[in-house]
Amino acid sequence: MISRTHGLVAGTAGALTLALAGAAPVAAAPQADDGKAMVSVFHGVPGLTVDVYANGDELIPDFKPGTLTDPQELPAGSYDIKVFKDGEGPDGTPALQKKVDVPAGANATVVAHLSADGKPQLSAFVNDVSKVPAGKARLAVRHVAAAPAVDVRAGEKPLFKDLENPKEAKGDAPAGTASADVVLAGTDKVAIGPADLNLKEGTSNVVYAWGSAKDKNLGLKVQSFEGMHSAPGGVDAGQSGAAAPDSSQAALVWIAGTGVVAFGGAFAVRRVARQRG
Repeated sequence: MISRTHGLVAGTAGALTLALAGAAPVAAAPQADDGKAMVSVFHGVPGLTVDVYANGDELIPDFKPGTLTDPQELPAGSYDIKVFKDGEGPDGTPALQKKVDVPAGANATVVAHLSADGKPQLSAFVNDVSKVPAGKARLAVRHVAAAPAVDVRAGEKPLFKDLENPKEAKGDAPAGTASADVVLAGTDKVAIGPADLNLKEGTSNVVYAWGSAKDKNLGLKVQSFEGMHSAPGGVDAGQSGAAAPDSSQAALVWIAGTGVVAFGGAFAVRRVARQRG
């Protein structure tokens, strides 16, 4: 634990703060047609370029770490997924393999990443693209790094506590620039930041912490969706008529990295548009 803590503090403060400026462009939140799903894929395993096969066909060659694909509309169905180290497929031993079903109607991001103890794994997260209250933006943080649990703070006040790999924490916050940092869970030991987050009204913003604390190669990726604006009259006034408390300071929804069934669909398109970090 001592080596992980040292790696997290020493190896992330600069790299992850700078990475905020390299966030993926804001994209309109796509909606899937009947019988389809909207799926993005993020490659969060450091140092491993891969080729991805589905049902025996090569679908994503030379998929590099830190790459986040654009959302793709994919047909629902069943897929036999094999992920090989670059150049070792399709007759070699896959680094990851899973037979999965793709559900219709979902908007999800599938992440290939390291577990807390450094083993490659797959997790899928549902992207919340529902309406955001007027004057607000949605913020989610997804811990997909080989690193200990962390707390996420804004203005030195906790927003998300004890966030572990591969979990997510999210909430709605006032639109604008927020100064945020990440500390080791239960301490004031700053591991990342402080850094400014530009939370535009009506957007849903997802921050991925990925990589390995031990190897000091942690990185940050930001995925944003727009078009979730609500009318001013949609602001939740609460039963008393007063504005409801800022949900970023209230009880937060925790979502485990479940829904791996979406993984197969993420690779069901031969030509995937990619946003490179």
